[in-house]
Amino acid sequence: MKKGLNAVLGEVEVNRDLILLLSIGGLYALGIFLSNTFVNIYLWKQSGEYVAIALYNLSIYIMQPLTFILAGRWAKRMDRVIVLRLGVIFLSLFFLTVLFFGEQAASYKIVLGSVLGIGYGFYWLAFNVLTFEITEPDTRDFFNGFLGLLQSFGGMVGPILAGFIISRLTSNTGYTVIFTISLSLFVLAVVCSFFLKRRSAKGDFTFRRIIHERKRDQNWNKILYAHTFQGLREGTFLFVISIWVFITTQSELALGTFNLVYSGFAFLFYYLATRFIKPKRRKGSIFVGGLTLYLSLYLILIHLSYPTLLIYAAIIGIAYPILFVPYISLTYDVIGKAWHAGEMRIEYIVVRELFLNLGRVLSIAIFLTGVHFFSPETIIPYILMLVGAGHFVIYFFIKDVTFTSDTREESVFVKNKLADNDNR
Repeated sequence: MKKGLNAVLGEVEVNRDLILLLSIGGLYALGIFLSNTFVNIYLWKQSGEYVAIALYNLSIYIMQPLTFILAGRWAKRMDRVIVLRLGVIFLSLFFLTVLFFGEQAASYKIVLGSVLGIGYGFYWLAFNVLTFEITEPDTRDFFNGFLGLLQSFGGMVGPILAGFIISRLTSNTGYTVIFTISLSLFVLAVVCSFFLKRRSAKGDFTFRRIIHERKRDQNWNKILYAHTFQGLREGTFLFVISIWVFITTQSELALGTFNLVYSGFAFLFYYLATRFIKPKRRKGSIFVGGLTLYLSLYLILIHLSYPTLLIYAAIIGIAYPILFVPYISLTYDVIGKAWHAGEMRIEYIVVRELFLNLGRVLSIAIFLTGVHFFSPETIIPYILMLVGAGHFVIYFFIKDVTFTSDTREESVFVKNKLADNDNR
């Protein structure tokens, strides 16, 4: 068995928990990528209203950070594996609820968004902590890289497969099929979690102290503001671009192709960025990636068509890795140098998530205000021009981040960003 693994994975000492955590991460990625893009379209076809989709996503972004706080507290008082299992159970419950409501799902959009946000909160807090605890310095690069491959595979295969199934089946039968498949994948992930070694917890949860730490640590303060502006773009772009692709083509298969183009380019350029963007090039890469993401928006604002949407998908598939590989590395460096980083790592993760989702909530609040006073067709392009600058603004917060000594480069191959594949 061990020889077989080494033949596939290389000379890496892996243990059972590492393989199980990779399996759970792979099942999560495939389940989410298979269905998550199409939940917005499913609700759009039922309601035909941008407000309904915005409220669904707003519910996610409100419940996710609140759950992160609760999950962080529990992760220091109970077994981390139980917190992970709760996340996967709530994600399973989300798809079960979508199937239960069926063609009335849009009427329960806030309930659905809340359940999904709770699932995300429990899952990602526990997964991040378990990754730190299960991997060692000599296996961490392998874990991040292989998880990235699994997420990339899910990002390329899931949406195109789902689009094909939906387009070939009549009525909403295709949606029922893919939501059922996703439910099955999450149930399997829950089963895998029962084989993970139990991990005891200790310490007090003091995330308010880490919020206040930004007054003393300017690097931490700048990183948190950068994450707020990151969320400013993600909040609205998460659903608007997918809906535009569907409105333009009236085809779920076309939306799956859009995601395939994006994920294919992202997979290649995450690998290249991980190999070639060194610490001294980080800030320049963040500037180039953020500016490219912002300018690419005008391609579809000037001329919205399916070919230009596919070109846009390719460009952002290139730009996201150029931005996020150095950005995540810089974030981890700042946390690693921060006050009591080792014992307070959960609190730092929670606070970062709070500021990221603050930006997302603000983004959707701007969107809802705009479409309330103006017609969506008129105001949405202006909203996108405003919030779309979020990733570019990141540079102006991180450009002055400095360290008193050299920092070690982190290998961050796709770990979290491909998991947020819909953040266009």
